[in-house]
Amino acid sequence: MPSPHEESTNAPVTSRRGFFWTGAERLDGPWGTVIRGPMYVEWEAPTEVTHPYPIVLIHGGGGQGLDWIQTADGRPGWAPLLVQRGYAVYVVDRPGHGRSSYHPDVIGPMGAPFPFQAGEGIFRSPTEGPGSHPTAHLHTQWPGGGDIVDDAALAAIVTSSGPVPADLGVSQQLDQSRAAELLDRVGPAVVFSHSLGGPAGFLLADARPDLVEALVSIEAVGPPFAQVPPLGLDLKWGVTQAPMTYDPPVDDPAELEGKPRRMPNLAKVPIAVVSGPASPFVHIHDAMVDFLRAGGAEVESIKLDERGVEGNGHAMMLERNNVEALEPVIGWVEQTVGG
Repeated sequence: MPSPHEESTNAPVTSRRGFFWTGAERLDGPWGTVIRGPMYVEWEAPTEVTHPYPIVLIHGGGGQGLDWIQTADGRPGWAPLLVQRGYAVYVVDRPGHGRSSYHPDVIGPMGAPFPFQAGEGIFRSPTEGPGSHPTAHLHTQWPGGGDIVDDAALAAIVTSSGPVPADLGVSQQLDQSRAAELLDRVGPAVVFSHSLGGPAGFLLADARPDLVEALVSIEAVGPPFAQVPPLGLDLKWGVTQAPMTYDPPVDDPAELEGKPRRMPNLAKVPIAVVSGPASPFVHIHDAMVDFLRAGGAEVESIKLDERGVEGNGHAMMLERNNVEALEPVIGWVEQTVGG
């Protein structure tokens, strides 16, 4: 097999790429002036962009933008697949993750590290023990196997995952402001958000409804108002831990639970809620759809198995059939925003 260098020697140029950061907030401290909570943005575009809006990809959990770029077994991830399809693509490392620097004295204390055991429950859909659930047996597309600590695909996720900030409300506010700055810079875009990055998608649409042409919320953490103390999760604003805009306005999020209110900014943005049939998150899918619709949002429910794509768990963009899993999602995008 030729090396990547040998492969590229005579290859035609098919894309342009680069990177930058948003959120260059200055913070003075005993060390001097530093940057607090920047967001790394890596972009790639084909030589000929054939779609009207770029796509912004927001990763989940303690992961990083690499989750969108390549699978553990070396196949192209959704980012290059979208570039091949003619899109300009922006892949972010959320503040405090990946190449977006994290120091606890600057952003805030770190949460716990991410263990293999949590990864098994979330990503491998075990049929027995912790993390098992009623549709786990449907999981046929996971690219790894064997004991959890010897599973190369799971090891890739655990290796690339860092600790999340202990205060997820602060983390989400950083996600929102830095991603809003990204859209202010590049203009209207379609946004994909995944898992624990799901709140960032909702908050970005809330902050910049006129710049989010469509939001694809993939397996977002939930259900509405979920509380998971070991993770520091408290979705007290419904689908986010950071404040959202409601009508009538809400000062205390305790006013929200059990009392649907209009979310006027999200009501301006077409939203697709996406889940895989073997994921633990599929069991909160309907609750997420219902909550968003009750707030006035136009929501498309995309359960992959109902669109002819079988066997996926939580990380469909990394699984064996990631090409097929992308099709109903990007099909909805193109039907909704053109291109």
